[in-house]
Amino acid sequence: MTEENMLFKNPTAPIDRRVDDLVARLTLEEKAAQMLNDAPAIERLGVPAYNWWNECLHGVARAGTATVFPQAIGLAATWNTDLIFEVAEVISDEGRAKHHEAMRKGDHGIYKGLTFWTPNINIFRDPRWGRGQETYGEDPYLTARMAVAFITGLQGDDPDFPKVVATPKHFAVHSGPEHDRHHFDVDVSERDLRETYLPAFKAAVVEANAMSVMGAYNRFRGESCSGSKLLLTDILREEWGFDGYVVSDCGAIKDIYLHHKIVETPAEAAALAVNNGCDLECGREGAYLALPEAVEEGLITEEAIDRALKRLFKARFLLGMFDPPAMVPYANIPYKVVDSKLHQEMALRAARESIVLLKNGGGFLPFGENVKSIAVIGPNAHDPEVLRANYNGTPSNPVTPLEGIMQRGGAQILVDYAKGCEVVGDSKAGFDEAVKLAQESDVAVLVLGLSQALEGEEGQQEGLPAGLKSQGDRTDLDLPGVQEDLLKAVHATGIPVVVVLINGSAVAVNWAHDYAHAIVEAWYPGQAGGTAIAEVLFGDYNPAGRLPVTFYKSVDDLPPFTDYNMAGRTYRYFGGETLYPFGYGLSYTRFEYDDLQLPERVEAGEPVEVSAAVTNVGDRAGDEVVQLYIKDVEASAPVPVRQLAGFKRIHLEPGVSQTVSFTIEPGQMSLVTDDGRRIVEPGMFEITIGGGQPVRVGAGEGIGGGGEEGEEGEEGEEAEPFAEEEVEEVEDAGGEEVEEEIVEEPEPESEPEEEPEPEPEPEPEEAPKPEPEPEPEIEIVEEEPKPEAIAEDGSFVTGTFEVTGGEVELEL
Repeated sequence: MTEENMLFKNPTAPIDRRVDDLVARLTLEEKAAQMLNDAPAIERLGVPAYNWWNECLHGVARAGTATVFPQAIGLAATWNTDLIFEVAEVISDEGRAKHHEAMRKGDHGIYKGLTFWTPNINIFRDPRWGRGQETYGEDPYLTARMAVAFITGLQGDDPDFPKVVATPKHFAVHSGPEHDRHHFDVDVSERDLRETYLPAFKAAVVEANAMSVMGAYNRFRGESCSGSKLLLTDILREEWGFDGYVVSDCGAIKDIYLHHKIVETPAEAAALAVNNGCDLECGREGAYLALPEAVEEGLITEEAIDRALKRLFKARFLLGMFDPPAMVPYANIPYKVVDSKLHQEMALRAARESIVLLKNGGGFLPFGENVKSIAVIGPNAHDPEVLRANYNGTPSNPVTPLEGIMQRGGAQILVDYAKGCEVVGDSKAGFDEAVKLAQESDVAVLVLGLSQALEGEEGQQEGLPAGLKSQGDRTDLDLPGVQEDLLKAVHATGIPVVVVLINGSAVAVNWAHDYAHAIVEAWYPGQAGGTAIAEVLFGDYNPAGRLPVTFYKSVDDLPPFTDYNMAGRTYRYFGGETLYPFGYGLSYTRFEYDDLQLPERVEAGEPVEVSAAVTNVGDRAGDEVVQLYIKDVEASAPVPVRQLAGFKRIHLEPGVSQTVSFTIEPGQMSLVTDDGRRIVEPGMFEITIGGGQPVRVGAGEGIGGGGEEGEEGEEGEEAEPFAEEEVEEVEDAGGEEVEEEIVEEPEPESEPEEEPEPEPEPEPEEAPKPEPEPEPEIEIVEEEPKPEAIAEDGSFVTGTFEVTGGEVELEL
C-alpha cells in the first residue's frame, strides 16, 4: 500500500481516525512491543522508534546541558505558583528544543522525547523518605497548587497541540520506605485517602488536564497500584474523567507476579494491568511482551489491548510526532534557548525565592560593612554535585556557596575555605584547619546538611561519586554527627557562626537553633544556588521562602515509618512541639496584618470571601507569603488541627499596604464521614491570615512567619539565641553588640516538659496554643459584620464565621 493511502500519515485527517488507522495495521506482537517504554520502530510502516522515558523534575534531566532549577522541595518553598508556571515553561521550551535537535540527528534514544515523567506529587508524610525531596511537601493544598502550575506550564494551554506531556506520579498512596516498595501493601482510611493522598492527583487531572499518570510500586488495599482497578479505573477514569494514558513505574509490572505475588506469570500480570487501566509498561523485563500469550489464554482481549494502544498513539499524534516539522507549533524553538541567559536568570530567581531564613538571632544577618573576612566551612560549601540533587540536568556553570560568597565579597572581603569534614563519616582530620580559619575570620559560614548519599531513591547513583549508591531513606532526622561536631568546634572559637543548610528534607538542627547566630535553609538550590545564598547573606536579597514541610525536633516524635495513617503526622495532625512549623520563614523586614474582612454567616455549600490588609512596617522592601488557614471547630468527625486554604506571595516596599483576598471553596470546609461521604455541615469555622501558622516557634522566634527576628520573643522577653551561661560581649557583623556563649560543652536540649500529646486526633479544641482569646471571636460573630482579632505583634489576624443551613453532600 502506498504512503498516500495510509490515513495515519495524513496530517490533515482527524487524529482519532489516524490513530485507528495505524493501530489497525499492527500485528498483535507489534502492538505489545509498542506498549513498552522503549517502543521499537515499525519499519514496514515508517513508524519511528520512541522512548517514553523522559525526566524534567527541576529541569530537563539526563539529556546533557540544561538549566537546573532548585530541587522540587525548594521550588515548593517559594510558595509562588506564578514562578512555578514560568519555570515549567522554561523547562518545556528546553525539552522541545532538545527533542527536535535529537530528531534532526536521528537520535530516538532515552531522554530525548516529549513525554516527561514528572511532577512527583506524593505527600511527603514522613521526613525520613528519601524521595521526599522530589515532592512539593507535606500539604495536599500546597502540593495541588504547585502541581497545577507546573503541569500547565509544561503542557501549555492548547489541548490540540500540547508542548509536552506531564505525568504526575506515583498514583496514589506512596511515600516509602524505599526498601519495601516492591512488596509493601498500604491501607488507609477512606478519610485519609480522600483528604490527604488524592487531592493533588485530582487537581492534576481535573484542573491541569495532565495527559498521563504514573502508577506506584506498592500495593494499595491488596492491589498493585500499577494494576489497580480501584485507583486506575474506578477513581481515575470513572470518577475524575481521565482520558489520557497510564504508565507503570519501572519494574512495577514485574512486581505484580514476582514480589507482590498477586498472580504467577508475566502474562497474567500484563493482562491484569492492562485490563485495569495501565497502558504502558516501564521496565527491562517487558512483561507486556507476553500479551499475545495472554490473549491466547483468554486473559485479555485484543480489543482491550487496542484501547490502551490508542491512548498511547493519540499522545504521540497530538505532540506532532507524525507530522512535518513545519506543521508542529513548537518545532521552531531554537536550540539556543537551552541554558540561555534568560533561563539562567530564571534559575537564579527560583533559587532566591526558595531560601528560607530559619533563624536570625539579634538581627545578625545581613552582614554589615565591618565584615572583612569570612571563613566558609563545611562539606557542602564547595561541591557542585550537591547543588543538583537527583533527576537533574547538567548545568554549564554551577555556582557553589563558596564561589557565590567569593564573587559577592570581591576584593574588599577576604574569603577562605576549609572543608572540615565529609557529609557523613567519622573522620575529623579537617577540624583543626577549619577551626584555625575561623579564628582568623570575622564570621564563619558553615555550609552543612545532607546529600544524595543520605537521601534518595532506592539504588540511586545520581549526585554521587562513581560506584556509590544512596542509602535511600534516612534513619533519623539529625544533622550527621561529624557535621554537628564540626559546628560545635567552630562555635567554640567565639567567632559568630551562620549555618547554611543544603538538603532535601527536614533536619533536626536543635543545637544550631540554640547556638548559631543565624540559620539559612537553601535546599538543593540548583545551578545558581551559591549566588542566591550569597545575596541573602549580604542583604542583596531579602529572603521570603517558607517551609513546605514541618521540621520536627526528633525522629522519636514520629509514628512508625510504615504507618500511612495521618494521625500524628504533618502540621495538620501533629500534636507535639516542632522545631520549625510548616509555613514558617523569617525576613529582614516585618509585616503586620489588620482589617480582616469575612462574613458573619454563610449557607452550607456556598463559598466564603475573605481578605486582610498587609503592611510592610520595616525599613526594607521584601516579599511576604500571605497564608490562610481554616479550622472546623465543631466537626462531627476527626478533622485537621488546621489546614492551608489559600496563599499568595506578594512584594511590598517599606510602609506600603496591600489587601489580599481569598475564596474558601465549599470543599475546603468539608469533611469525610466515617461512611466515606464528603459533606459540609453546619457549625463554626475559624480562619487566620498571616505570614505563617498562628503558632509560636520558640524564644526569640516570633509568631508565625515572615517577621523580623531578634527584637522580642513570644512572651515579650528579649530574644536570646545563645546559651544563658558564661557569656561575653562581642561585636557582631552589623556593628551591634550581641551576646555569645563561650562555654565548652553547652547542653541546650534540657526541656523535660516536652511531651507530644498522646492522642494527636485533630479535635476542634486541640488547637496549638496560644491563639487569640475566644471571647472576642464569639462576640464578633454575634454582633459585628467584620470579626477580627489581631495578634499582639500584628503577625496574623483571626476570625470566625458560621456555616448555617442543612448538611450538604459534595462529590468525593
